[in-house]
Amino acid sequence: MAVLSDSERAVATAEFIRDNRSTFAAVTKGDIRAALNALDDFLDTNATTINNAIPQPARGQLTQQQKARLLVFVVQQRYLNS
Repeated sequence: MAVLSDSERAVATAEFIRDNRSTFAAVTKGDIRAALNALDDFLDTNATTINNAIPQPARGQLTQQQKARLLVFVVQQRYLNS
């Protein structure tokens, strides 16, 4: 899957800022956009590595969307549910 388009990145940045507006200290909108761009690029570059980290038979049976949901779930459990 390709990286997000420039307009998709702009929309995602605006949505993230709107949903988290009270949690930023000295971070600018540009800083958030740069971080979003970097993470999107990282996921694109490392998609094969992430996929290969999933053991069989799940890797072969889960759809790309299911694998993405599983990745999001793990990140939520690890960093957001403490």
